[in-house]
Amino acid sequence: MWAWGCVERVAAGLLGGPLAGGGRWNTAVAVGVTAAAGLAVVAIVVSSRRGGLKSPWWRRRRNAPLTAQEWHGLFSPEGKLQDGGVKLVKKVRSGGIEPSIRALVWPFLLGVYSLDSSEMERDAVKAQNRKGYLLLRKHCLRKSAYNIEERKQPTNKTAGVNPAGSISSEKGEESSCVSPVESEEVPENPSLEEAISTEEGNGRLSTEQELQDDTSETKPEQMDENQSSSSSSNEDESERSDVTHVEASHKDLASVCEPSLDDEQESIPRYSNTGGNMDEIEVSKAARPVKSARATEDFETWQRIIRLDAVRANDEWVAYSPSQASVSREKAIESAKAVCLKDYEHLEPYRIHHASRLVAILEAYAIYDQEIGYCQGMSDLLAPLLAVLEEDDEAFWCFAGFMRKARHNFRLDEVGIRRQLNMVARIIKYKDFHLYRHLEMLQAEDCFFVYRMVVVMFRRELTFEQTLCLWEVMWADQAANRAGIANSSWRRMRLGAPPTDDLLLYAIAASVLQKRKLIIESYSSMDEIIRECNSMAGQLDIWKLLDDAHDLVVTLHNRIE
Repeated sequence: MWAWGCVERVAAGLLGGPLAGGGRWNTAVAVGVTAAAGLAVVAIVVSSRRGGLKSPWWRRRRNAPLTAQEWHGLFSPEGKLQDGGVKLVKKVRSGGIEPSIRALVWPFLLGVYSLDSSEMERDAVKAQNRKGYLLLRKHCLRKSAYNIEERKQPTNKTAGVNPAGSISSEKGEESSCVSPVESEEVPENPSLEEAISTEEGNGRLSTEQELQDDTSETKPEQMDENQSSSSSSNEDESERSDVTHVEASHKDLASVCEPSLDDEQESIPRYSNTGGNMDEIEVSKAARPVKSARATEDFETWQRIIRLDAVRANDEWVAYSPSQASVSREKAIESAKAVCLKDYEHLEPYRIHHASRLVAILEAYAIYDQEIGYCQGMSDLLAPLLAVLEEDDEAFWCFAGFMRKARHNFRLDEVGIRRQLNMVARIIKYKDFHLYRHLEMLQAEDCFFVYRMVVVMFRRELTFEQTLCLWEVMWADQAANRAGIANSSWRRMRLGAPPTDDLLLYAIAASVLQKRKLIIESYSSMDEIIRECNSMAGQLDIWKLLDDAHDLVVTLHNRIE
C-alpha cells in the first residue's frame, strides 16, 4: 500500500503539471505509471512469500531455542510460571528447546505438571507419581508370578520340562516374565522383591531407602485421596516392605502375592479421560479392572511383544544420552534380570539397558491403560523420551501424558486413525483441490499412504533430533489448549497463530503438498505415493515443514476443526 501511494503521488504530479490536458502523452504516462505500480506490488508480494507456503507469523529460519537462562527466568520466587506459561509456549513453538533442559521442560508440556503449578505442588505430584509408578511395576511382576503359580499344576501335567528345568507350554514357549524355575530349588532364582529392588537401584529411580522414606512420609489425608480407603495402614506398610526388602524367598512370594493382589488393584493408577493433568487420575475402586481370563491372556501377549520390540530397538538415541550409553555390562544385565528380559546376549550393554527400560515402562503402561495395552509402534514413541528422561517414573508419566493424544492411534477399531486420515484428506482438499482430484483418480483420496506417519508421528520420516523438535512444538500447542491460553484474544495475539491439538496432521498434509508436482506429474498409483512417503526419511526440512504446517493452520483451522 505504501508503494501504491508513492506511485499515485508521482502520477498526480505528472498529470497535473504544465502538460496537463496534453492528450495522448498524458494517457501514455498514466498507463506506464499504472503498470509500474503493478510490478512493484507483485515484487513486494513475491519477496515477502520467500517461495512456497507462507505463514504471516512464522519465520522459516528457526528462532533460537529456549535456553537454560531463559527457562529459569520464566519463574517467580514461588516457582510459578509468571504469565501462566504464555512465554514458554510461544518460545517453544518458535524455536524448540535447548537439549540440556528438555528433561525439565517436557513434564510441563506433557501435562505432568500444570502450567500454573507452584514448586511445592510439583513436588507433591512428583512424590505421588513415583509411588504410583512403583505400584504399577510391582503389579506387573506380581501378576506375572501369580499367573505362573496359577498355571503351575496343569502345566506340570501337560507340558514338557527342558533339561535346564524351565517349564514350557504345549506350544513350546517359555512362561513369560520370570526366569526359568528349577523343579523345587527356588532359592537359586531371584525373588520378586530382589527384582524390584534391582530395578529401583539401576540409576533410573532413587535408592531403596529413599523410596521407602518417600512412602512412609505420606500423610494419611493424602493416602485417603489417592488410594482406596479399604487398605489399612498396616497393610500399606506391609506392601512397602514387599517392595524394598530382599530377604523373602520366592516361596514366600506366592503367599504374599495371592491374598494382597485384589487389595493392591484398588490403589493402582489407571488411565482416566476426565482431566489433562496426572494429579487428576482416578485411583479408586471405580477404576478397578474387570478380572477375566481374557485380560490375563492379553497381558501375557503384550509381555511377549514388548520384549521382542525392546530387543530390536535401534540405537539412534545414543548420541543424545552419553550417561546411558556408558552403562556397564554388569549394570545392564542387572536391569535385564529385573524385568526378566531374555535373548539379549548379542546386544551391547547400553542397548540391553535401553531395552530393559522399554520393557519396564511399556509393561506398566499396559496395566495403567488396559483398553490399549500394548501395540507395536508404541516403543517408537517411548524411545526418544527415554533418551532424555533418565528417571523411569518421570519417563512413564511423560509417556502417559504423550499417550493421552497418541493412544487413539492404537485402538483396535482404528476409529482414531480413520478420523486423522480423513482430516489430512480434508486439509489437502481445501488447500489444493487439483491435487485432491488427482488422488481421487488414483483411488487414494483416503490418504492411506500417510498411515505410518500418523501412527508413529513422523518418527520414521525424521531424524532423531528432528523428531524431538516436531514433538516439542506439537506438545506446546497441546499445552496451550489444555491450559486455556488460546481462550483470550490478547493471548492469541501473543501466540501469533491459533494452537491446535492436530498440528501433526497439518504437518503431514504439508509434507504431501510439498510433493504435489511430483505426485501429479509422475505417479499413477497409490503404491508409488506410499513408496515416496516412506522414502522421505532424512529429506525433510523440519522448520520449513513446521512453517508450512502453521500456514495451513492459519488458513484452514476454522474450516477443518
